[in-house]
Amino acid sequence: MTKIYCASWVLPISSPPIADGAIAVAGQQIVSVGTRSALLAQFSEATTLALGECAIIPGLVNAHSHLELTAMRGFLEDEAADFFAWLRKLTRARLERMTADDLKVSASWGACEAARAGVTCVADASDGALQSLTALSEVGLRGIVFQESFGPDPRLAQENFEKLTAKIAGLRKCETELVKVGVSPHAPYTVCTPQLQMISRLALDEKLPVMMHAAETEMEVAFLRQGQGPFAAGLRSRGIEWSAPGVSTIQYLYDVGVLETRPLLAHCIHVDDADLETIRQTETRVAHCPKSNAKLGHGVAPFGRMIEKGIKVGLGSDSVASNNTCDLLEEARFALLVARSQVAVGGDRNCDLRCDDMLQAATLGGAHSLGLAGKVGELKAGLQADFAVVSLDGVHQIPSYGPTETLIFASSGRDVTMTVVAGREVYRDGRVINVDEDRLRERMKEIAGKLKDQN
Repeated sequence: MTKIYCASWVLPISSPPIADGAIAVAGQQIVSVGTRSALLAQFSEATTLALGECAIIPGLVNAHSHLELTAMRGFLEDEAADFFAWLRKLTRARLERMTADDLKVSASWGACEAARAGVTCVADASDGALQSLTALSEVGLRGIVFQESFGPDPRLAQENFEKLTAKIAGLRKCETELVKVGVSPHAPYTVCTPQLQMISRLALDEKLPVMMHAAETEMEVAFLRQGQGPFAAGLRSRGIEWSAPGVSTIQYLYDVGVLETRPLLAHCIHVDDADLETIRQTETRVAHCPKSNAKLGHGVAPFGRMIEKGIKVGLGSDSVASNNTCDLLEEARFALLVARSQVAVGGDRNCDLRCDDMLQAATLGGAHSLGLAGKVGELKAGLQADFAVVSLDGVHQIPSYGPTETLIFASSGRDVTMTVVAGREVYRDGRVINVDEDRLRERMKEIAGKLKDQN
């Protein structure tokens, strides 16, 4: 049965906005996109849903998150200025205070937040990947869950790798049509070279997508170039030898074979033109997380130059422990404002980003970064029916002189009224349909109480 969703605007992304537009959906697919009058004539027997003063946009794609850390929203504010302390407290709380069910509840609450904000697809990095995979599946979102791997000690590389392969084998049995599994060697300072090499080979052999944190902090730069700083000192205190390669993060990942996997790299703040060229040539993808980068004081990634070079870039919220919200419209606005500010202070002078670029980064750009272009990220016949409906009728949105500008500069996830994944409504009328939000809300309060006791 065909269903037609009608709105004051439809924004396909790959073609111009359509006033008084509509999309026709049959099963999991979009079967037509056009004006309301054209689609009503084409599908005279279809069920019609008139949505009013709103915009239908492709589902937003969150290219980097940590759903299992949703319970730590606001928990680490005092440590935000000291990333090493921030990581220590986060790790201790996760390992010592949160049970497997706590992590599942935390991930489920994060998935609900995503659905409410019009996010239809999530790239999630998780040590407890099974909990995140289950959470996404139950809420009804699309995604890739990257099982994290840690291990800075080369003497334990083989053992850590064998544990990882066992986890991946188990996770792949739980994959669904919408939620797939990937692998994530966490970062250059938490995974030793032999382990990185083994994981890269596994990813190539098993055709697993790869995600890794890269070029995120000055501490990482000092670690790789000079063998100095807190990360290096931390390894020495544990009796782990580290010989710095004396190169940038991107060059190091190229040398050890990680870039051969065409990975998704989160952050990429501390990169130069040579690094960007390497990223482009290796078809490496980037998850740009401007709000998290700013909150933790890590710097500003050269987003404009990445776009100019044709690098595939999506927007990521990172965890709400370092962002506080999973809101891709807000992320897009912040990314554009920061990029323009960089121009003003003599930074990214080549930046000429516009609202259209930002909406594309939040949708089709994210799809490209996850290898899902041609399936999601735009509204086009034959693609999956992943879309969001955003109200344009708020006091904060009127008057509007263009839907894209209103979405980027005046809207947020709170204006989303419906989220649809593979033709199935997962959020509508203020309610996430497939899970018990009231139960999750109470459990989140319980978890927060346990974490608060640690302070």
